[in-house]
Amino acid sequence: MKTLLMKGKPVADAYREIISAKIAAARAKGVKVTLAIIVVGDDPASHVYKDRLVKLVESLGGEAKVLELPETATQDEVIAMIKRLNHNRYVTGILPMMPMPKHIDGDAVGAAITMSKDVDCLNPKSVGEVFLGRSRWAPCTPRACMATLAHYGIELKGKNVVVVGRSNVVGKPVALLLLQEHATVTVCHSRTKDLAGILKTADVIVAAVGVPAFIKPEMVKKGVVIVDVGINAVEGGLVGDVDPAACAKAGAFTPVPGGIGVVSNMMVMDMLSRNL
Repeated sequence: MKTLLMKGKPVADAYREIISAKIAAARAKGVKVTLAIIVVGDDPASHVYKDRLVKLVESLGGEAKVLELPETATQDEVIAMIKRLNHNRYVTGILPMMPMPKHIDGDAVGAAITMSKDVDCLNPKSVGEVFLGRSRWAPCTPRACMATLAHYGIELKGKNVVVVGRSNVVGKPVALLLLQEHATVTVCHSRTKDLAGILKTADVIVAAVGVPAFIKPEMVKKGVVIVDVGINAVEGGLVGDVDPAACAKAGAFTPVPGGIGVVSNMMVMDMLSRNL
């Protein structure tokens, strides 16, 4: 069986030309496209993601404004920063890196972002629009998962899909998007009993648990499609949530790095350019 490697670059490239043209047209009219990125603390994955976003924004003709706060920053300080950015007419979109330090409520931070600048659908009103099917602007990483599956022709209708992870940023919204494509979706988490047994029934697995090599080869069936959302910084580089030996059993899988992260970044830019 030949395994399909679902690289992110071809998917991202499909969006690049359109987004670049929209940003160039805006600049010709004197409109700057600026993404404000907020990083609180020293989470390695957040800084990797931030650095990649800055490069991408600039490569597409936009500008990135990085605002860093120490681990000791209070929730009120983070929200105050967001409110200033909401009223800054030179800022097109706002993206706080998640997760926030434990003493900061990430939901409260997301709720402070005005919907027109909410590029990762963190405001509960934005999420509500997605839930009701009135908006296609779901969070960027779930949209990247769907864009990748569509690009590589992975059929979802009637398939058993298991999502491992129930975060508001990835797990829950990607489950909603999968349901919209008529998949039968099971969402698993830290308290799920017999996770391996459930995973073995999956035609498609979306791994978003945030633990390096969490899904082992004995937990998946041969020919499964694996979408690995994990970006875990470990000694020697970045690894996903799925053990490489499990990916070796797959019919198709996304690599880490070079998979969903690449597409997710482009989805941020797609969101940033939505009103241009």
